[in-house]
Amino acid sequence: MSSPTCTPGRWFPLESNPPLLNSYISDMGFDTDQFQFVDVFSTESWALEMVPQPVAAVIMLYPISPPQEAHRATENTDVIPKQQVSDKVWYIKQRIGNACGTIGILHALGNLSVKDAGDTLIKKGSWLDRFYSGCPRSLSPTEKAYILESDKDIETMHDAATADDANQTGRGNLDDAVNTHFVALVNVDGELFELDGRKEAPIHHGSTTSFLKDACGVVDKFMQRDPGELRFTIVALAANKSE
Repeated sequence: MSSPTCTPGRWFPLESNPPLLNSYISDMGFDTDQFQFVDVFSTESWALEMVPQPVAAVIMLYPISPPQEAHRATENTDVIPKQQVSDKVWYIKQRIGNACGTIGILHALGNLSVKDAGDTLIKKGSWLDRFYSGCPRSLSPTEKAYILESDKDIETMHDAATADDANQTGRGNLDDAVNTHFVALVNVDGELFELDGRKEAPIHHGSTTSFLKDACGVVDKFMQRDPGELRFTIVALAANKSE
């Protein structure tokens, strides 16, 4: 695929807010009657015990800071060239400004490995179904990004989500500086991957036998790199036990 001639756009940032995220993914075509986003209030065991099981994915929002950027640079030179990443991981690069919330959701939903769920979580004929069908794992991360940025339907849905009454804060101005970023943590065949569209590749964090606990262990490492920061939030895509 040839690269587009236009410059990638810029969207309003998405809020880390489970009711908002659930409405958004439902509009995309995800069945929130089976799984939905819930808050994870801490990485400590008491908070993890509150999260319904099973957990299909975790999304973290963290502040971009010099320690985090220094670590990202180290990963590019010392980690990514040496690691092995399964070809079963679905991964997309981020080119659109402030699209990291949508990118994180796509990484979470594109790597579902929930037993017994089959294909029932993504509704046939929905936007998600069409997008993933047009962006298989074998397509390069950048080619997936080109397809996403030319898709007006997702741009409209993302914009509607950022303007929704469920938001706890105003979305501000389009050119406002944003220094927080969404990252997805997923379980692919028992292996834990960090998926960040700003990075050069997925980051493999080893095998996982207790996914939520292990994913929050990765979150802890982010927090330890920036101990003075409080702007971390965690949501889990967890079984909907409300019925």
